[in-house]
Amino acid sequence: MTRRVVALVAGDVQGVGYRWFVRGQAGDRGLAGSATNLPDGRVEVVLEGPDDDVHAVLDALTGPAAPGAPRDVALTDEDPLGASGFTTA
Repeated sequence: MTRRVVALVAGDVQGVGYRWFVRGQAGDRGLAGSATNLPDGRVEVVLEGPDDDVHAVLDALTGPAAPGAPRDVALTDEDPLGASGFTTA
């Protein structure tokens, strides 16, 4: 089953390599999506792919290997778009 989720990650997540960490996690699992710094200090993470792989990356967003100090993740599921590739902005 394909899943698409938007995760808004709050905490100390900008300027610490967090987006690149997410990109690596998503790439290791072949997921599409993006990691984008938001003006309010959060990072928006979009992940699309097999549900098990999306779940694993979501767990890593606040795991011990995550850079900075992510403290809160707000999730919204969306309809899959058939996206490919992963971008950071």
